[in-house]
Parts: sequence; structure tokens; C-alpha cells
Amino acid sequence: MLSAPFRIADVVPGALHILQLVYLMLPAYLANMAPPFTQFWPGCNRPISRRWLGDHKTVVGFCSGLAAASVVTFVQSKVGWGGGLLPYAEWPLIGLAFGFGAMAGDSIKSLLKRLKGIPPGRPWIPMDQLDFVAGSLLLITPFARLTLLDIAIILLVSFVGDIVVNHLSYALGIRNTKW
Repeated sequence: MLSAPFRIADVVPGALHILQLVYLMLPAYLANMAPPFTQFWPGCNRPISRRWLGDHKTVVGFCSGLAAASVVTFVQSKVGWGGGLLPYAEWPLIGLAFGFGAMAGDSIKSLLKRLKGIPPGRPWIPMDQLDFVAGSLLLITPFARLTLLDIAIILLVSFVGDIVVNHLSYALGIRNTKW
């Protein structure tokens, strides 16, 4: 007797919804991953504020985060998959909300680290992993249809995923630190 095709959603209850939540957060994830690549653009890549954020938070990095989130949200609006969690017809606003939320969350975390005397590159768990996620979630809340359980799942998946991606980026030489 032939069995039905293998589906993750049948094996792990709620797996499809978790994948939809990860898909929802892709603009924030890629916005957060974009700035380290701008370190390879010398010359025009000036710090936002050396005094408050340090040398590693740059204007080009911030703008690359906005651009990455906007492009990903545009692509998502054309793909049309996502479980109805966001009205992708409003992709320009949603993309900017994701990008600005991710970059602002990361910048605010950097400011708080400086005020607490934590040097750049030193770990500050869980803030290092969730700063951009919290900023994005805050700004997409008016658009998104998320439950508290959805937000908890996003935070957990993002926390673990950020650690894995940052360690991999460090091993590949893209980032100077694991955090």
C-alpha cells in the first residue's frame, strides 16, 4: 500500500505555522544581516554617531537594512505565501516598518550597551539576539495578525537562529565577533 507524501506539517503539529512566522520575519532577519556586509564599502560608510553608537553603526549599514527589508517584503508581496499574517498589499509601509524597526532596535541596544559600559562585540544575552526582532515586532504590530503565542514563538526561534547565524558569520569572516 502506498503511503501519502511526507509533509512536515503532519509530523510536527504547528510546523507550517512556525514556518509562516519565520517567513513573516524574513524582512527583519535579512535587514539585521545586511549591515555587516557594508564594512567592505570603504570611504562613504560613516558612523551614525561615534559617541553614542560607536564606529560600527554606520549610515550605509542602517540604509542597507532598510533596503533589504523593503526588497524582501516586496518579494513576499509577489509570492503571496504567509498565512494571511500581514496585508502584503501594503508592502512599502510594512517593509519600512520591518527595516526601521530592526535597525532602530539594534541601534537602541548599542546605545544601552554603551551606557552600561559593555564594550562593542561583548555579549549581552538576550538583547544581542532579540533587539532587531523587538524593534520590528513593535513597528509591524499595526499591520500584523499575531497572537501572544505567535510572538513567543518568533522570539524563541529568533533567539536560537540569531546565535547560529552569528556564529556561522564569524566562522566565515563576515563578522568580527560571535555576537
